[in-house]
Amino acid sequence: MENAQLIGLSRQIALQRQMDVVANNIANLNTTGFKAEQILFEEYVMPVARDQNFPSLDQPLSYVQDWATVHDLSGGAVTQTGNELDVALNGEGFFAVQTPGGERWTRAGSFQINNQGTLVDLSGNPVLGNGGPITFGPEETGITIAADGAVSSSVGAKGQLRIVEFANAQELTREGSNLFSGGQPQVATATRVMQGHVERSNVSGVAEMAEMIRVQRSYESAASLAKKQDDLRSDAIRRLGDANA
Repeated sequence: MENAQLIGLSRQIALQRQMDVVANNIANLNTTGFKAEQILFEEYVMPVARDQNFPSLDQPLSYVQDWATVHDLSGGAVTQTGNELDVALNGEGFFAVQTPGGERWTRAGSFQINNQGTLVDLSGNPVLGNGGPITFGPEETGITIAADGAVSSSVGAKGQLRIVEFANAQELTREGSNLFSGGQPQVATATRVMQGHVERSNVSGVAEMAEMIRVQRSYESAASLAKKQDDLRSDAIRRLGDANA
């Protein structure tokens, strides 16, 4: 009976973790460049049951374990904005930005120019070019960004956006503010830049809401089973006490 409760508890813990991921996806439904997450589960088999009072001494028990979190890196819908500082990526590349913790990668291309004339993301992190941050003077106008990331303004060439790709983007670690870290960045060869556009979140609101309902029902089912097991144990203890009275 205790084994059944432990197995049910492992399922509830996994479902709670899955609910956290689904909730985070829904919360970022309208976040520019956001990539959804999914959880991979695996069966963890205990080779021997904890209670040895079985006809067979080898009774494997199957627990639920959340094995890994994977990134859904499929492209989101690209929307035209007409803003010269909005940039979308057509391909699997990422923008490089400079943060206090080092270089980070992002798909969010809603940029702006800060008070120092530096091109930054919405969190204020400088957007990196191949030669470092890209800066503009107060008199510069007509900012254009070519398909290869080359940036120019009314005074001429300003640099080129640093676009990176990864052989295995699943190695990236998600951080806050829609940023990723880690991986082995390579110069992008199959990613094109689209000025005046932004990439929307790739989260499907309908699919995530359906998944949330499914996870909630599964959790309630596991909780109901745990309560029944607890009731059975209480009833067994009560009966045993009555028999010995």
